[in-house]
Amino acid sequence: MKSIMQEERRCYICGSPYWTELHHVYYGKNRKNSDKHGFTCWLCEAHHRGTYGVHGREGKFIDEKLKRECQAKYELTHSREEFMKIIGKNYL
Repeated sequence: MKSIMQEERRCYICGSPYWTELHHVYYGKNRKNSDKHGFTCWLCEAHHRGTYGVHGREGKFIDEKLKRECQAKYELTHSREEFMKIIGKNYL
C-alpha cells in the first residue's frame, strides 16, 4: 500500500533523495498493519539507522514524532477508535 505520510521517495525528516530506506512507523508486532494501512515513510540511512535515527540509540524523539504525525494523518479520514483497533495504542 502507498504511504499515507508522503508521496515522494525522499527522507521524511530532511528531504534527501539519497540512500532512502522504507520505514514502518509502527514496527514489531504492527509491521504488517503498517504495510496494510500505509503507515510507512522513506528515511535516509542516517535518520533510519544512524545514531540519531529512529532505530538508533538516540532516536526515540524522532520515532515518537513519526508515530504522532502518522496517527494524526490517519485521523483526518478515520476515527481514533479505528486507529486504536489497528495499532492498540494512542500516540496523540
